[in-house]
Amino acid sequence: MMLFRERQQIVIFCLAGVMVGAFVLFRYMPLQKRIKAVEFRLAETRLAITKARHQSEQLPMLKEQLLKLQRAGRDYEANVPEQRDLGLFLHRIADLMNKHNLRGQLIQPGKEIQAEGLSCIPISMQCKGRLTQIFEFYKSLQGQDRSVRIERVKLVNDKDFSGEATMQTTAVIYYRADSGRG
Repeated sequence: MMLFRERQQIVIFCLAGVMVGAFVLFRYMPLQKRIKAVEFRLAETRLAITKARHQSEQLPMLKEQLLKLQRAGRDYEANVPEQRDLGLFLHRIADLMNKHNLRGQLIQPGKEIQAEGLSCIPISMQCKGRLTQIFEFYKSLQGQDRSVRIERVKLVNDKDFSGEATMQTTAVIYYRADSGRG
């Protein structure tokens, strides 16, 4: 009877081992894989939420930048006229030079250049005066209602160092090429 009990215990242990092995193999391992997959998805979701929260904090700043760009775009449209008005602009430059008591004025337009909806005209300017007068002229030029890009500035001190300088500037003015010329 002892032998029967020992065999019975061995069979029970074997069956218990097979059941534990089956449980580990068919139930515990797949559940562990699912748990790891869920934890990975949870980490991804938390990361996405953190990223979205960070981006939403930047939203007011981006809206402000957009408004600034829209204002700059409106200013650009306003400062790039539809008509050429070269004579009027050259007259304004001469008036500004006179206003700031600059002498030896020479203002010459260059050859017009056209590109994708915009035309530009290079302008060569030359005059003499004190540096403060020249800088005030540039400030006044910047305050004009037309976009002017200064490409080159050359200031040459006079030979006897009396405080006078000769200014040579190359600037460019723009107008929209798709409209008729004025």
